[in-house]
Amino acid sequence: MIGGRLVLALILLSWAASVSCSVSYDRKAIIIDGKRRILVSGSIHYPRSTPEMWPDLILKAKQGGLDVIQTYVFWNGHEPSPGQYYFEDRYDLVRFIKLVQQAGLYVHLRIGPYVCAEWNFGGFPVWLKYVPGIAFRTDNKPFEDAMQRFTQKIVNMMKFERLFQSQGGPIILSQIENEFGPVERVIGAPGQAYTKWAASMAVGLGTGVPWVMCKQDDAPDPVINTCNSFYCEGFKPNSNNKPKMWTENWTGWFTEFGGAVPYRPAEDLAFSVARFIQNGGSFINYYMYHGGTNFGRTAGGPFIATSYDYDAPLDEFGLLREPKWSHLRDLHKAIKQSEWALVSADPAVQKLGSNQEAHVFKAGSGCAAFLANYDTKYSVKVNFGNGQYDLPPWSISILPDCKTAVYNTARVSAASSQIKMVPVSGFSWQSYIEEIVSAFGNDTFTKDGLLEQISLTRDASDYLWYTTDIMISPNEAFLRSGQYPVLTIWSAGHAMHVFVNGELAGSSISA
Repeated sequence: MIGGRLVLALILLSWAASVSCSVSYDRKAIIIDGKRRILVSGSIHYPRSTPEMWPDLILKAKQGGLDVIQTYVFWNGHEPSPGQYYFEDRYDLVRFIKLVQQAGLYVHLRIGPYVCAEWNFGGFPVWLKYVPGIAFRTDNKPFEDAMQRFTQKIVNMMKFERLFQSQGGPIILSQIENEFGPVERVIGAPGQAYTKWAASMAVGLGTGVPWVMCKQDDAPDPVINTCNSFYCEGFKPNSNNKPKMWTENWTGWFTEFGGAVPYRPAEDLAFSVARFIQNGGSFINYYMYHGGTNFGRTAGGPFIATSYDYDAPLDEFGLLREPKWSHLRDLHKAIKQSEWALVSADPAVQKLGSNQEAHVFKAGSGCAAFLANYDTKYSVKVNFGNGQYDLPPWSISILPDCKTAVYNTARVSAASSQIKMVPVSGFSWQSYIEEIVSAFGNDTFTKDGLLEQISLTRDASDYLWYTTDIMISPNEAFLRSGQYPVLTIWSAGHAMHVFVNGELAGSSISA
């Protein structure tokens, strides 16, 4: 009896070890376990929120109709010095992915490792700048070696935790590089060689899931090239056997210090998605679905604000932004009701008027239709099938059965958000304090001209002070005549403080 139990246990263990899921694609869609899918995704960057926020953000994304959570991997956060890795607190990537898995959602992991993302150094660790002979993002062996080591580090972590869909995990897609196409066109042959190398390196890591390259028209097979923009309905993959994917549909834009807060109407965002789907698109990602916060010194460049709210469906604090969140949730429901027809048939386009048309998907007994009015000013009534439909300007109606209009992109039913701030007891603030090194410390030195800041500070500080002294003798002629000297400064840099006889006389802060 004991031997029989042992044999049964061994059989079950062998069966469990052999269980895996498959991800592939064809020209229509990503295929998961043999089934084509229309996938709705949203970007949530784990370091731009706290681990305590993650479960709620993921739940709200799921309730909003998302299938996939997309995130970059932030190299400088994970490898602050060569070979020294950090995967804790806000950078606990494995924990974040497992929470997504527990919620029943998929993951699109954009490893990069260059990510841009309005992130400090585009995600590159500052030590990379000082590798001998290095040249970034081109056919350069020192750079390619460092990039491969980090990419392989991340892939091996994911494999160890069995997080790729091929292992039964949630990761269905990965990305190598990021929006390199425009750079490649400028640098030419070395950029083309680098693109081929990056694609080959990534595919060779054997993740068992497809790789994508966004804004990369020459992405080598089998890597899928994808679109990033406000509108992508006219985008075409570079091969007839690749699906039409949109990795960044910009829900708003990043905020600059002193600039206006960007805003994109929910109606226009919904219209862009419906228009993409009616033109054969099958994967759409909102960048951002939750933007979050640039904590510490993670914001890229001197102009990106601490807030990375992005006018996203979930605001910087993780609250629902209405009516955007609900309006998109209802759009996703209508698209899912139409999924079978969308992944099974190509659209037949019918003219309904001078600036109106229908995209009709018929597959067996299934039928779905998208009725579009491209006029930006006037509503129109159109005849389709046996019915008449009222289309507001710049809108698309979705008919999952080719009869009933269940959704229109311009008709918003959700109320706008009314945020009310209330005191919370027991809450404590934390702040980031950066010590400003004294301008007259032991590490001061004299040099003509300005210095390259990152080379001197190694990105450990935002501050680099220049000082100069002007000594005026009391015997100067203009002083004896009762006149005062005039100090003219052609540049204040970011900030300037002027002292006269040790007393602050004035300051200037550049815009």
